[in-house]
Amino acid sequence: MTGDADGATREIARWTATVAEAPLPADVADAARRLVVDYLAATVVGATFPVAATVRRHVLDAYPGSQATIVGEGLASAAGAAIANGTAAHALELDDGYTPGASHPSSSTLPAVLALAEQERSEPARTLAAVAVAVEVACRVAAAAHPATWRRGFHNTPLAGVFGAAAGCSVLLRLSAEDVASALGLAGSHAGGLSEFLRHGSPVKRLHAGMAARDGLLSALLAAEGLAGPPTVLEGPEGYFAAFAQNDWDPDVLLGGLGSRWAMRRTSVKPYPCCRHVHGAVDAVLKLRADHDLRPETVTAVEVGTYSVAARYDGTDAGTMLGAQMSMPYTIAAALCDGELGLAQFSAERRAAPDVTRLMVAVHVSADKDFDRLYPAQRPAAVRIRRDGAPDLRLRVDQPYGEPSNPLDDDALDAKFRTLCTPVLGPARSEEVLRAARAFTDLAPLTHGLGSLGGPA
Repeated sequence: MTGDADGATREIARWTATVAEAPLPADVADAARRLVVDYLAATVVGATFPVAATVRRHVLDAYPGSQATIVGEGLASAAGAAIANGTAAHALELDDGYTPGASHPSSSTLPAVLALAEQERSEPARTLAAVAVAVEVACRVAAAAHPATWRRGFHNTPLAGVFGAAAGCSVLLRLSAEDVASALGLAGSHAGGLSEFLRHGSPVKRLHAGMAARDGLLSALLAAEGLAGPPTVLEGPEGYFAAFAQNDWDPDVLLGGLGSRWAMRRTSVKPYPCCRHVHGAVDAVLKLRADHDLRPETVTAVEVGTYSVAARYDGTDAGTMLGAQMSMPYTIAAALCDGELGLAQFSAERRAAPDVTRLMVAVHVSADKDFDRLYPAQRPAAVRIRRDGAPDLRLRVDQPYGEPSNPLDDDALDAKFRTLCTPVLGPARSEEVLRAARAFTDLAPLTHGLGSLGGPA
């Protein structure tokens, strides 16, 4: 659909400016707390990896201050904490997603919201409203122009995330509707992010979420100081949708049911640390392996049919961690060999293991036009495993585990948090942070309480 909704930016701004005037609906508040739990799980473990450490070193040099906490590294300015924590959240492909927008809304928005909340000493209720608004706006902007933006080589996570970060921070700053529109207008000049990393396994992808968080925060702060941005930045003739989607966007996806039909309630949680587009095929492979006591050495070929967006992830270069995480052949091979797909399966040793590399080149991925008609409402994948001296095994998955219609429930989400955070924080601190995120009545354990990692065993 070609979109031309007049006043779209101002409509989002008016809504954003009034959300915190009343308590969030109970289901929205619960969803927002779940977003925080999942975000913190990804951020705490992500902070221990090299790409996050590289960005932290830069932040400590370039963003001095004591306004907000860098997870694992003390204090910096709020903008510095936002870029550092956003990079950590996106560092391991463990952050949440929004299927209609092919984006990661929380890692590009929550670092900004929590950093500014710490700086401003915001009350928990307003901060939770800011979380909900930030993710809502990021989801809607991404979905309104997907897949048009994706087809043009843009990475929707930072592209849309910067608007969500600006909106969420505007809630914390109590900006008027006019000033929120300016914050969004300023954020539009920061929108960006290219998908060329897919061809090279470049860790710049990890930085995208942090950049969006930092720039959205900056946009809100500048708007609060009176700097005006164009209030038609989304829908204008030279605005976001014109520039990034050539005006191929849907106004109803952007604006329909705003404030009553919450997109942020339909985000997905990742059970595996890899690209969400490969999860359906991985689900199928793991189930076939378990149900049929499948021995990987008997597998001669794996055939995967899926929607075109997912079929793009058919590379077999697992030389980098990101390359392996973005590879359907690699993730399927590792899952077949090990019967699981966690961080251990993406180590340098496992990526080079002969049993995995043998199977990786035996995986063949193709696009299915029938599945294209189902995406993004579904993420279908059909897997056929050919074996030596045994019948073929087949399974189709329409919605991977973690989607709203096939969710990780609260117990499973808490288990994910503990699995990732306990080795880093220790059992006692891990439980303290989890309880604080679930209650969301005290922000201290979620902000400066994470300035150092480690803890008693």
